Amino acid sequence: MSTTKTPSNGPDPILLTLFANRFMSVAEAMGRSLQQTSISTNIKERLDFSCALFAPDGDLVANAPFIPIHLGSMSFAVKYQMNLYGKSLKEGDVLMTNSPHAGGSYVIFCLDQDPFMFTSLRFSHLPDITIITPVFDSKSKKIIFFTASRGHHADIGGILPGSMPPTSVNIFEEGAEIVSFKIVNGGIFDRDGLIDYMVTKPSQYPGSSGCRNIRDVESDLKAQIAANHKGIQLIHAIVDDYGLETVQEYMFHIRNNAEMSVRNLLKDVAKRAGTNLLSAIDYLDDGSPIQLKVEIDETKGSAVLDFEGTGCEVRGNLNSPISVVHSAVIYCMRAMLDLDIPLNAGCLVPLEIKIPQKSLLAPSRTAAVCGGNVLTSQRIVDVVLKAFHAAAASQGCTNNLTFGAGGKDKDGNSIAGWGYYETIAGGSGAGPGWHGTDGVHTHITNTRIGDVEILERRYPVMLHEFGLRSGSGGVGKWHGGEGVVRSIEFLEPMQVSILSERRTRQPYGLEGGGPGAFGRNTWIKKCRQEDGDLDEKGDLRTRNINIGGKASVWMGKGDQLVIETPGGGAWGAPEGTVKSSHEHIKAWEPRGSIAERAAAQAAF
Repeated sequence: MSTTKTPSNGPDPILLTLFANRFMSVAEAMGRSLQQTSISTNIKERLDFSCALFAPDGDLVANAPFIPIHLGSMSFAVKYQMNLYGKSLKEGDVLMTNSPHAGGSYVIFCLDQDPFMFTSLRFSHLPDITIITPVFDSKSKKIIFFTASRGHHADIGGILPGSMPPTSVNIFEEGAEIVSFKIVNGGIFDRDGLIDYMVTKPSQYPGSSGCRNIRDVESDLKAQIAANHKGIQLIHAIVDDYGLETVQEYMFHIRNNAEMSVRNLLKDVAKRAGTNLLSAIDYLDDGSPIQLKVEIDETKGSAVLDFEGTGCEVRGNLNSPISVVHSAVIYCMRAMLDLDIPLNAGCLVPLEIKIPQKSLLAPSRTAAVCGGNVLTSQRIVDVVLKAFHAAAASQGCTNNLTFGAGGKDKDGNSIAGWGYYETIAGGSGAGPGWHGTDGVHTHITNTRIGDVEILERRYPVMLHEFGLRSGSGGVGKWHGGEGVVRSIEFLEPMQVSILSERRTRQPYGLEGGGPGAFGRNTWIKKCRQEDGDLDEKGDLRTRNINIGGKASVWMGKGDQLVIETPGGGAWGAPEGTVKSSHEHIKAWEPRGSIAERAAAQAAF
């Protein structure tokens, strides 16, 4: 990092560990603050947020174990805002952004250029709103850190409630887009500007609505601002304890330590594989290939990851922002390290990532991207891990379910409403020496499902089934994890959407292991009374309709959606193992927000 120099005598190992944990604890405390002060199900219950600490040049310093897909791309957002505002930022300023165009790989090399010249390079998707706060030194008044938090907001407008439309074909259909907005200016919260960005502007696009529940979004954004402020207080406490020079010195050492760890990993991979050339390919459900070639320099411990051969931009929303590719790669590198170090920018230093222009990994400015962030990212991880021969494929999906009401009335005026969003677990892939795990959020996401009591209390739905999907994991010496079954009945008519993958292509197994099962989305539709379609008991008959991986359906009262998520791939030939033994599952322990609150109370 440009603000410090490497001391000739090297870092003290005790202080290195201490500062790594102190920096991580800042992000953890920010996350606790955000969860406690937010009100939405998405952030408070599902924990779909991330908090992190960044250097004055925008590099990621440390994070807590939040959402990996956020952490690589948040650095792009910080660097873009730095370049946009220059030295004009002052104490009391807080920035807000969610635009896929406000960043890209150019920020690493071209910070002296006009940021709007590079709008084809992208990060994030619209529901992920990033709040960035500069941290000023109390003496010099210079920026010494940035704190940032990113939360997935359940509705920011667009053509459908939930702002994750499975049928979107351009960015304007997915909701409010904010390149840069100073949501707090000199300590003054700009509510009028927020309403303009979140409600007025997105409703101007034909067929779209503004944010359907601006009160909840505003409250959660204030919680993000407060979480950033908590981080600032803790950073100042560290500086007061050790002095700014020492703090920034070890900020550099932590990044350097991560860099050397990845270099050693790459050397070891080439040695074990007996070659410095690795490759892999996998396909999205529509047949679009994601191809990777890895060339390792064994002397330097560096590598070139080239995605040449990846398919062109798609008409739907599975196009992936460039920084999502970086997030997936940095996650894979950290996951393959058998070391307890914070994920930070140093993990990417030994890597050169090449992404072909006009591909689905570097789409045009108006391309839809909401599925790329949550689905294509999972496939990128599968491809990287396949190239490094690290593990079989996990479910490769996040099974994005949205439903809600509100939008526009018959005259085209925006009306208040609500939107709900959740991701659903599946099976993780097995590896050399371990079984896959059943019913978990895998890889690039790290959220959880909302508690059924909260779901049914807040929304007009009833959960009929939520359990493991028997037989969905791949069969092998080390078997893949099972997917889940989630069946929801809707108690009043509403728009319901599913955005999912692995419905036509199974998660692969490795070394002779079997693949995981396909996912499936089934609409159990009640026939209409006027049709007179009754069974022998006089009840209305139902129809089972496979709606495919990406669909938006107007559900009637009493209709159900049954989501069966994919299992993970297996590793190795079966060798007579009994798949149903589940010897990898630990004894059951209470989990969820209620159990966590009880545990927190018991700790005092």
